[in-house]
Amino acid sequence: MNTHHKIHRLVRLILSSVLLIAVTACAAGGEPASTDELVTSTGFVCPEPSPRVEFESERINIFTWTEYVPADIFDCFGLVYGVEVNVDYFSSNEELYSKVSLGEDVNPYDVIHPSDYMIGVLIREGLLAELDAGRLPNLSNLDAGLVAAYGDATSFIVPYQMGTQAIIYNSETVETPPTSWADLWNPEYEGRIVAVDDNRVIIGAALLTLGYSVNDTDPAHLEEAKQKLIELMPNIRVFDSDSPKTPLVAGDVDLGIVWNGEAFLTQTEDPRFEYVFPEEGSIIFYDGMAMPPTAPHPDAAYAWFNYLLQGDTNWLTLVDYPYTNPNKAALEYAQANQPDVYEAYINSPITNTPAEEFAKGHEVIDLGEALLLYDEIWTEIKQ
Repeated sequence: MNTHHKIHRLVRLILSSVLLIAVTACAAGGEPASTDELVTSTGFVCPEPSPRVEFESERINIFTWTEYVPADIFDCFGLVYGVEVNVDYFSSNEELYSKVSLGEDVNPYDVIHPSDYMIGVLIREGLLAELDAGRLPNLSNLDAGLVAAYGDATSFIVPYQMGTQAIIYNSETVETPPTSWADLWNPEYEGRIVAVDDNRVIIGAALLTLGYSVNDTDPAHLEEAKQKLIELMPNIRVFDSDSPKTPLVAGDVDLGIVWNGEAFLTQTEDPRFEYVFPEEGSIIFYDGMAMPPTAPHPDAAYAWFNYLLQGDTNWLTLVDYPYTNPNKAALEYAQANQPDVYEAYINSPITNTPAEEFAKGHEVIDLGEALLLYDEIWTEIKQ
């Protein structure tokens, strides 16, 4: 667990203590809360499953992004259901694909967390099981307006989080603030940028500066983007999709191409940082939870989906990993029980993304065989 993850858990420990006091104070007749409550190592009181989903499996195997699902939710699921929760982490969609595409011997997972274009890839290749909505009553906790962005993928995906990928910069140390993707080529920024290790985002940003689509498949246009990115490489000090906020907060870099949740956490730790929606439009993403057709414990997967969809568990993402949250029950719970967390989320354009910025943004999609062109470009520029 890295230092920033420990800090986040410490923050939640404080919040959980406040929540525990509230639970105790609100117990019937002023009596202490039940000693039968299940509590994680941070002191978080585990909510009961609502509804409780009965299943026979004794374990569940989950493959998710680094720093994406609050650890207390993993712990609570294991406690309330009495099952073993095994979690592995990946840092890119490509890493996820390389694991789940190799068969059940290499892909022992019941739940995976693909993002944006990779959802389409996995559906196209038959690597996601079609979900039974009848076994997912807590889908009703989601905001139908935001979920509409997932389109037909909701037959295979339980929406989890969404957001933007844009630019962050230190307002004190950056003399010429960027307002567009094109500004990142400024010679002033040499060796001062951290970027997510995501070929579709970085190549997409270069395509946008050339007036092309983030989903362009024209080899000539992609060659232009490659040459332009070669010019950008001196400005990028490090690629980091595990925790891009870390070098920003540490002062190792002054600018970043990051996800909005990472930007919010960076700004929370250091208010000097500003998040910029580029003039060309940000790159938007939609993440979800899914189940491979080879899942060894599908009954546990359905229980997990429902538990993570509960408002009284999902609200923890607003503290640990505050992307744009389509779970209306989580926001309602936070508003009623954790008003400081709710106000911080709802009042920030970083997390509560303005509708016009979503509309102006660019979604990366599955490009079929043309994805190989992006992989080749990525390999070349990173060399």
